[in-house]
Amino acid sequence: MSSQENIQPIEEHLQVIPSELEIIKQDFEKRSSELEIIKQDFEKRSSELEKKIEQLEEEKIQLGSDVDVQKLEAEKMRKGKSKAEEDLGSLKIYYKKLRLSIRTIGLGKISEQWRQEIKEENIRADQWEKKFQDA
Repeated sequence: MSSQENIQPIEEHLQVIPSELEIIKQDFEKRSSELEIIKQDFEKRSSELEKKIEQLEEEKIQLGSDVDVQKLEAEKMRKGKSKAEEDLGSLKIYYKKLRLSIRTIGLGKISEQWRQEIKEENIRADQWEKKFQDA
């Protein structure tokens, strides 16, 4: 083989190499571009998730405040219920004492007893009226 013949395949080989390098370069640029798009999408999603996390944290704080308010209201209601039950107990005791007093002084008569007493008082009133008319 002559040196001329050796040079020609090397030149052909060297011509093929740049085209392969060009293909590799284009592939690299394409993948680089795709990675940039993926990176931008990731950053966008990351930003959206950060906003969502902030929103959820705000809701959590608000719900915590609502729970605290509900606890305070429930405690207030329990205290009010206890006071009402206490007052009811006092009223029952007072009512029992009042009923006992009414019976003791004779105001607790049944209606038949009242009718009888009224009848007797009417008879006495008639007797007095008669006496005044006779006089």
